Amino acid sequence: MSGPAIAALQAGACAARQRGETDVMTRYVIGPDVAVRLAREEAVIRGEHQLLAPALLRSQVLSLLYQAVRRGEMTRKEAERQLEYVRGLRMRLLGDRVLQNVAWKAAGLLGWADTFDAGYVALTQLHADALITLDRQLARAVKDLVTVEPIEALY
Repeated sequence: MSGPAIAALQAGACAARQRGETDVMTRYVIGPDVAVRLAREEAVIRGEHQLLAPALLRSQVLSLLYQAVRRGEMTRKEAERQLEYVRGLRMRLLGDRVLQNVAWKAAGLLGWADTFDAGYVALTQLHADALITLDRQLARAVKDLVTVEPIEALY
């Protein structure tokens, strides 16, 4: 990834953070791994936080829970309870053209084979203060593009 490309993506992230400086609410983008963990723990998210995710999150959460049931890690009833928890989260799901274009660019700059994770990066750059992921490899890959916070920031 070139210096100017990183600078352009960082400028977008900086502008998004600057727009939110007057907001009381902290906006976090969460991935499906975080959503499932929050559901498993039945976590209570602090009221001053707003959750965001690409619209793809719903399908990814459904797939993760389905796979866990297939592997015998949980019952279908447990998976359905977790799915209901995620459906009940106060969360904005976005997937507009601008987000898709920024995700495409981010995936290309990072040399990724697809745009799935890039959608989370793009959303963080455009609308959020930080990305929360449990995936350490993803966190390392994007640390120069977006702020990454631990899941504990939500509690």
